[in-house]
Amino acid sequence: MNPLRRILRRLAAGRRREPDVRYRIFNLTRQVVIAEQVEVADRGAKRRKGLLGRDGLGPGEGLWIVPCESVHTFGMRFPIDLVYLDRKKRVRKVRSGVPPWRLSACLSAHSVVELPAGAVRASKMEPGDMLEFSPADSSDENGECVSPLPPYSSPQI
Repeated sequence: MNPLRRILRRLAAGRRREPDVRYRIFNLTRQVVIAEQVEVADRGAKRRKGLLGRDGLGPGEGLWIVPCESVHTFGMRFPIDLVYLDRKKRVRKVRSGVPPWRLSACLSAHSVVELPAGAVRASKMEPGDMLEFSPADSSDENGECVSPLPPYSSPQI
């Protein structure tokens, strides 16, 4: 085995897995909550897998892919809504009810939020709207609020 590959494998094995962070998305322009539990896909494996293998997204769920300017729904089992955002989290483009086996892109986007089909129409979201991301509420087993993480800032790429 290549010595460099061996070293890289050891380093990767020694890293601790970061906990999954979930965010709440609020549309500042329309004053409406878009989603309560949005996962972040900002690293290799999670970005590659996306929503593949799932049977659907529940109400209030979603996936925020950072950075991203195009997505595909090849191999998916359900339609989704897409919200393309720029670096300032302003909506650049929306697509509703994108069925499986499709491609979608917005070259001016920095990230994409994948939501359950119908979420965009229900919230009346349009290009130009400003979104706010904040840590999702989380509670421990006793119902006590756990200290939230600071708001997610997109990596500067």
